[in-house]
Amino acid sequence: MVDYTTYIRERITELRMRRGVSEYQMSLALGQNRNYIQGITSGKALPSMGQFLNICEYFEITPMQFFDGRGLYPELVRKAMDSMCELNDSDMLLVLNLISRLSRQQD
Repeated sequence: MVDYTTYIRERITELRMRRGVSEYQMSLALGQNRNYIQGITSGKALPSMGQFLNICEYFEITPMQFFDGRGLYPELVRKAMDSMCELNDSDMLLVLNLISRLSRQQD
């Protein structure tokens, strides 16, 4: 069984560190008191559903991406997907072929 409380705390810390902001900076950016994020990451509190959605918005990710641990860079993936939606069919196929080729090189 997944411990979602721990997962939420660790995921916020992971995303925050990747963005290079302190707990203090993030708390203030969310319109909360200076110790808000520290309270979450230390296990003293959990965000409300509304605040959880604000946290996702802060990181520019969806709640689904928040819980998808496979995505190391959810913000970049979302931006890439947004850009890909504007491509025509032939350009989309070129991008897919490139992704396929690059992923084979990783193996």
